[in-house]
Amino acid sequence: MSGTANGTDPALAQWTTQTAARRGQAVMARPARLPAQPHPAARPRPGEPWTDDPYAHALRTGRGPLFLRRLLPPADRDAAGGEGELLPLDVERWCAAPDAADAGVLQRCTGPVLDVGCGPGRLVVALTAGGVRALGVDVSPAAVARTRQRGGAAVRRSVFDRLPGEGRWGTILLMDGNLGIGGDPLALLARLRTVVPPGGRLLVEAAPHDVDERLTVRVEDAHGRHGRPFPWARLGTTALLHTAEAVGWILTGRWADEGRFFVELHRPRPRQHEECTTAGGRPEHS
Repeated sequence: MSGTANGTDPALAQWTTQTAARRGQAVMARPARLPAQPHPAARPRPGEPWTDDPYAHALRTGRGPLFLRRLLPPADRDAAGGEGELLPLDVERWCAAPDAADAGVLQRCTGPVLDVGCGPGRLVVALTAGGVRALGVDVSPAAVARTRQRGGAAVRRSVFDRLPGEGRWGTILLMDGNLGIGGDPLALLARLRTVVPPGGRLLVEAAPHDVDERLTVRVEDAHGRHGRPFPWARLGTTALLHTAEAVGWILTGRWADEGRFFVELHRPRPRQHEECTTAGGRPEHS
């Protein structure tokens, strides 16, 4: 069927594996002289977020440490005496096989499944191995390449661009902090509501703490190498449920496993929406 995750969609036929390898260049100092300083225009610039920054290197090696650095406004930075806190990214878990908490998510998937921000593809690969049609979408070439190398299907694309099979995905996955994509959870959840049909589901991982924040971050490794700043968001379960309700998702499940917190949402069918909505336009039940 054209436009689904079975490989016949024109966009899927154009998949290409993109990998990048960086090579350091040794610079020899001149005898009795300081090394020449490069012209400012020739100095390497931080890479694009999730693309050719330290994230790509971490995915290729399968290990961290890797962080999101919270960037403070200049005034706050001066008061704090430096940059903001480091938020750890669990690269090793992302690059491993699904764990017990992931298994609980996978059991709730009804195909076909779209994994938004699939990273190195552990969930896509596991679903495919279990006979469920699944596709990963990610802006990182390294993530897409690693997913394909492991036997999964993936395309390099932003979730806000046109996606294969729009309106026909049975389940969307938004795991590993990907609720933060774009820095605007309201816009993201509204966008994802258009990707599933009425009755389709969205499985979301919330932040482990009761937070609701918009921030500017960059990907950074343990040596201070980093990419460019970009907007991000962090929402705990309470904020996630309020945001989901505002754009028309219905809560059908919530659970915690291995210290992680998950929510199951459904796009209501027209009659279902009428039955669960009061005269004031708010759901009677969560």
